[in-house]
Amino acid sequence: MSKLILLRHGQSLWNKMNLFTGWVDIPLSKKGVEEALEAGRKISHVPIDLIITTTLVRAQMTAFLAMSVHETTKIPVVVHTGEGKLEEWGKIYSEETAQHTIPVIRCWELNERMYGELQGLNKAETAERFGQEQVTQWRRSYDVPPPNGESLEMTAARSIPYFKKHVIPNLQNGKNVLIVAHGNSLRSIIMQLDGLSKEEVIKLELPTGLPVFYNCQDGKITKE
Repeated sequence: MSKLILLRHGQSLWNKMNLFTGWVDIPLSKKGVEEALEAGRKISHVPIDLIITTTLVRAQMTAFLAMSVHETTKIPVVVHTGEGKLEEWGKIYSEETAQHTIPVIRCWELNERMYGELQGLNKAETAERFGQEQVTQWRRSYDVPPPNGESLEMTAARSIPYFKKHVIPNLQNGKNVLIVAHGNSLRSIIMQLDGLSKEEVIKLELPTGLPVFYNCQDGKITKE
């Protein structure tokens, strides 16, 4: 049996300020750092074979902070496949050392939902400007995107295929996988895993820094 751990990044500075963040690359707040460390303590007993995170720094910070308090003696190492000299010059020449590393893969497909022209706007002020009903529709509907942004449906269209292609085979091969990503990309993955309807997934809330555990056995992935 292998394990899948899904972890939403800790609170970012824009989460704290109640701003739409999306693809704007904002770091963690002090609370977010504490949440990442606490998440690390919650998963510290689970051996991790592969870490998948996103291209956004708040997810990467969370992943590395969480692993800094893990019981493992293995070291997370970012994989730079296809990145020229970073890939070529970052090669490990000691097989023994390589065996004591955990590959860290970054992917844009699991990035947060892109909020378009709402990015950087205060959520409360946006509701006053456009009306609460309109903003709620942009934020909580499944298939209505904000202006020049993505809907949850559009986010799922990139995150779910990536999950099926790159995560499920590793789980089926017996590897424990940690995914550190974002509220909406993780909601779409949970929608797939738990068989949620469009109506159910828009009500799903994922707190920052709280890991969700799944078990994979005999080809089936079930929530722990």
